[in-house]
Amino acid sequence: MKAFRGEPSIFASARPEERQAELEVKDLTLRFGGITALNEINLEVSTGELVAIIGPNGAGKTSLLNCITGYYKPQEGQIFFNGEEITRLPTHHLTKLGIGRTYQNIELFPGMTVLSNMLLARHVHSKYNMGGASLFLRSVRDEEVRHRKVLEELIDFLEMQSIRKKLVGSLPYGMRKRVELGRALALEPKLLILDEPFAGMTLEEKEDMVRFLKELHEAWGQTMILVEHDMSVVMSISQRVIVLDFGLKISEGSPEEVQRDPEVVKAYLGEVTRID
Repeated sequence: MKAFRGEPSIFASARPEERQAELEVKDLTLRFGGITALNEINLEVSTGELVAIIGPNGAGKTSLLNCITGYYKPQEGQIFFNGEEITRLPTHHLTKLGIGRTYQNIELFPGMTVLSNMLLARHVHSKYNMGGASLFLRSVRDEEVRHRKVLEELIDFLEMQSIRKKLVGSLPYGMRKRVELGRALALEPKLLILDEPFAGMTLEEKEDMVRFLKELHEAWGQTMILVEHDMSVVMSISQRVIVLDFGLKISEGSPEEVQRDPEVVKAYLGEVTRID
């Protein structure tokens, strides 16, 4: 993890304007037939923040992420990223704008190596054309060197040196989650969206992932949106927490404030009935 601890990092050396990740969601409404998955959701995320979105199963958390990343098109409302409306832009365009994501269900190529899976993410930064690649021009070689430097730094950071050439399909589940994080980071995202990154992990794997995310946020200043069910993790690393329930935003604030909110307690535990 040298590059993140002492040596200059390729990522940390980016100019402030290259790290800007101002997200604004206005009155977002998403329906599936007669079911309203999201109802007039409003939220903002500022550059450098780590914001968690929580709520019971079916609250609309993943639907919200799918709207932000272009998989779903809401019927009403708007989404802005760094001042540009992105509500109806295609997913690949959002990736180029700097929105990266991991998935609740791992979306890797099991028959490819760790390094190959991560290398696929670098295509959004490739500037050469087929002709230049065929001739392997000096500019192409220089660009390839930079892509490799980015990947090697990430592999070092995520402590994946020993598995870099292994097939993803041969790895345990928790390690695959780590590879998926590495692939998302290989995009050099301005905004990193994490959909249940701790699901299915052992305690030791969770501790490693918490360590990685905290260092990304504190040392690199990575802007992140985290959807997660593990409340101990959410409350320990988040700066701000947004709570959804049945498609409505019912609470927002610091982890301490949200834990004390009666509406949040009601959403997770139900109505408290006093028995005399």
